[in-house]
Amino acid sequence: MIGGKLQRPSGKVELMRAWQVHELGEPIDVLRVEHNVAIPQPGPGEISIDVAACALNFPDALLCRGQYQERPPLPFTPGLEVSGTIRALGQGSEARGLQIGQRVAAQPTLASGLGGLAEVTIAPMANVHPVPDSLDDAAAAALLVIYQTGWSALTRRANLRPGETLLVHAGAGGVGSAAIQLGKALGATVIATAGGPAKVAVCRTLGADVAIDYQAEDFVARVNELTDGRGADVVYDPVGGDIFDRSTKCVAWEGRIVIIGFTGGRIAQSATNHVLIKNYSVIGLHWGNYRQHEPDAVDRWHTELMDLHQRGAIVPYVSEVVDFHQVPQRLVAITNRATTGKVVVRVRD
Repeated sequence: MIGGKLQRPSGKVELMRAWQVHELGEPIDVLRVEHNVAIPQPGPGEISIDVAACALNFPDALLCRGQYQERPPLPFTPGLEVSGTIRALGQGSEARGLQIGQRVAAQPTLASGLGGLAEVTIAPMANVHPVPDSLDDAAAAALLVIYQTGWSALTRRANLRPGETLLVHAGAGGVGSAAIQLGKALGATVIATAGGPAKVAVCRTLGADVAIDYQAEDFVARVNELTDGRGADVVYDPVGGDIFDRSTKCVAWEGRIVIIGFTGGRIAQSATNHVLIKNYSVIGLHWGNYRQHEPDAVDRWHTELMDLHQRGAIVPYVSEVVDFHQVPQRLVAITNRATTGKVVVRVRD
């Protein structure tokens, strides 16, 4: 990769290993490790990073299938968030105040075709953030996307206020686990849903005031009971489908349902007459677009999140740190909802 474009090695160049997708399909079928990928050099405004760890996300599987909203050209390397050390600075990137050898968390750009499941990756300087030594490599890789998503959703989009009730769906997952901690940090009463006793226990460990096993009881009835019929002021929904439909039955008057994603597989349709009668809002959140429309906000949120971490208010829940060769199997587990928290890949032995 030169100047952010994937290149096949020619002549004498440094090589690295990387997971690559040459055709679209299920991760277990189309991902393979290559050891002859040229180590990338940063172009103007870019930074290259020696990757220590890469967090896995549900969108990585969607990328492999060609179902994500962005489709990098084949072949490409998945991996949306990494931690590591700065290897080289492209022209102009020094203006960000970052230095070679500095520990950072970063988001590679999908358009480049070389994501974080590689020994070296490239990120635009705006996508690179310093991390303190109190965050180890796995935690630093796990923090960027899910905590930025939660913080922007709860503070900017939903305006969650102290004393309000926050309902977090899929609370034991990566996105949900961050939302539980952030809701508590903002002074809310947090109710979380999860499937099965083990995942419910995770939600309680993360700080949820109440955790509901949606496989064993109706979360709508339980939320309404817990709030004396008022319902949740804010609903944090990364699932969609039936979960969204049911959430409209337990959202408070003038409440807010924040749409984070559609891991349930079905995109819900909102009954606008019900929205009108109950005066609630259905709010979308695509955190990544803030990098284009308001990059200063992303920097500000990172500073605020690092402050919360330093105060002990948030601790990324990393359930597994796995070896490089385990990537396809763990992506299958994520898509099958067989994991909790964040699964992080150790990129360098």
